Amino acid sequence: MTKQEGILLFNSLHPKFFEEPYIQNLPSEWIFDEMILELENFDPLKYDRKLDDDISFGYYQGHIDEIKRAVEKVDEDWVQYYDPTQRIYCGYADGKAVSFCMIADLGVHSINGRKVKVGGPGCVGTIPQYRDKGIGLTMVKNVTQILKEEGYDYSYIHYTSEAAWYEKLGYQTSVKWTGKGIL
Repeated sequence: MTKQEGILLFNSLHPKFFEEPYIQNLPSEWIFDEMILELENFDPLKYDRKLDDDISFGYYQGHIDEIKRAVEKVDEDWVQYYDPTQRIYCGYADGKAVSFCMIADLGVHSINGRKVKVGGPGCVGTIPQYRDKGIGLTMVKNVTQILKEEGYDYSYIHYTSEAAWYEKLGYQTSVKWTGKGIL
């Protein structure tokens, strides 16, 4: 995807994004990435890490307050987005949700006159004591595969400062931005 295509898609996905006061008030030195992966080219074997035997993955089926407590340990601002209407996918350790994300349907958008279906993992996190074990990235890999199997053309990562982490799965930065706009 060219930079111009990335900008067009970003503006289509997030109209008036830079008019939001909370975005305008971000420190000017903070730089964020928008990332994309064409699912036709997704190779789930690109990242294959051996995990402990007590680790499993699946859709969240517990009480919403339980997952909100886990989310709060990562980012209090995300708790508002986790509600029963969302598709939530988790990594579990001994049956307890320790890594989580939402699976978002971001709609159909036009790239160079071609209609594409876009989805992606959102509000991705792993509670601190379970980080650096491969759980979170394996969870995102699984979600990316789910999107591919569901017929999405692209998986999109919005508003991240963890580009190198997502690149391990093949995601590429399509746009960089600060609170003042696209770089």
